[in-house]
Amino acid sequence: MSKLKNGRNVVVIGGGPGGLAAAMQLAHAGAKVTLLEAKPTLGGRCSLIEQDGFRFDLGPTFFLYPRVLKEIFQSVGRSLDDEVPMARLDPQYRITFGAGGRLDCTPNLEEMERQIVAISPQDAGALRRYMDENRTKLQKFRPILESPFNSALDLLRPPVLAAAPMAKPWKTLGQELNSYFKDPRLTIAFSFQSKYLGMSPFRCPSLFSILSFLEYEHGVFHPLGGCGQVSLAMGRVASELGVDIHLNEPVTELKFEGKLVTGVKTSRGDYELDALVINADFANAMKRLVPDRLRNRWTDRKLAAKQYSCSTFMLYLGIEGQYDKLPHHSIHIATDYEKNLREIELDHVLPEDPSFYVQNPSVTDPSLAPAGCSGLYILVPVPNLQRGTVDWDSKTTSAYREKVLDRLQLIGIDGVRDRIKTEFQVTPKDWQEKYGVHYGATFNLAHSLSQMLHRRPHNRFEDLQGVYLVGGGTHPGSGLPVIYESSRISCRQLLPKLGLSTQFMEVAP
Repeated sequence: MSKLKNGRNVVVIGGGPGGLAAAMQLAHAGAKVTLLEAKPTLGGRCSLIEQDGFRFDLGPTFFLYPRVLKEIFQSVGRSLDDEVPMARLDPQYRITFGAGGRLDCTPNLEEMERQIVAISPQDAGALRRYMDENRTKLQKFRPILESPFNSALDLLRPPVLAAAPMAKPWKTLGQELNSYFKDPRLTIAFSFQSKYLGMSPFRCPSLFSILSFLEYEHGVFHPLGGCGQVSLAMGRVASELGVDIHLNEPVTELKFEGKLVTGVKTSRGDYELDALVINADFANAMKRLVPDRLRNRWTDRKLAAKQYSCSTFMLYLGIEGQYDKLPHHSIHIATDYEKNLREIELDHVLPEDPSFYVQNPSVTDPSLAPAGCSGLYILVPVPNLQRGTVDWDSKTTSAYREKVLDRLQLIGIDGVRDRIKTEFQVTPKDWQEKYGVHYGATFNLAHSLSQMLHRRPHNRFEDLQGVYLVGGGTHPGSGLPVIYESSRISCRQLLPKLGLSTQFMEVAP
């Protein structure tokens, strides 16, 4: 890889979580950072929708494992707790099963054990074993999730070899959870978190059993004002650190000298640079900004052959009145969960009996709706657009909306149609066309073993020179904690190229 020019000008494309975290760290280290965001607000998929006095998170609503972002804030001399107050939720969420039964999942492990035994006496003690073993697993895998993977040789590093016995690549997440729990409902309760990766637990690698462990060990949080407030706080801090933030300014072209990116072009002008950080959706950015001839490993043909996550059908409803008996987070699991997932990932048809998730944040945070009202956020996993088997025209969208509204009664939401004061929808087609998400695959490239570690687009991007990636399309993957971590991995590689120190990033645990 060629050395960068003798300068410290860095352009960041995209003001999502990864781009904001990278901008903060680069600016604090002494780089001159310009952040270009196509939308009128920061946050990307972690931004806010404001409509008729209601406020909704566009995408993520679970804030997990705050350690990573707390360390990033600490490293630049700030406090995440001061910038964004958060409430730890208990219960974390409620799971209702179409096959019967309910769990109010709580970080109080004694109470959680009581609920588990009530629906499955044969699983007494399984929770403790799961927690103890996954605590060790996370300790072993943390160095892997916090380090770059620029080639297959990185698989031979001592931390990787030490963790290898716990990786169990021959097992899926579902199979791994079956080794702890005999009742299939409990397997689902501790593996549905693979939805954060947009994958079925019956296809997702067993490594990700640590996801539900993170919830019980470290908490599920609600940032007051919504997860989008975290992005806004990061933008404030970045600006105070000297980052020049441009909203409503999409990048239209990259400038090249061979494979070295030397600048970017927008509708407002040209920006020279010494390094480029891309936080935009990976496949979309490659196809839109980088000529196919300049890409060896990630050509259009190869991108088309990759596996992508599912998409989501979203409803954001401003409701008159409140559903006080509904918890902050609710997940309903379809009666035949495996069929539900097969329809999404393999058959690429709309599920007949969809699972769904509902956020009812007003029970925790009244600031999100006008007095006497509440907002409901409804997410339904559906196929992405890769095969083009579902046409999200107005007829399909309207029919699926009706199906979803009908199913809300399964978790105790009755009479919702008569109470809707305002509404916003996002379909897979919207994710692709309005938000630049390739195939509408909301959680980016799938997290199969063939698309992880060095087989994922590298943080120091291998197809171009002077380009670094952050976000869900690079290592370690999707989900807010690892997206934030991707920024640290990329910055630790980029800053020395700019002649800047990374010492400030080594914060005390």
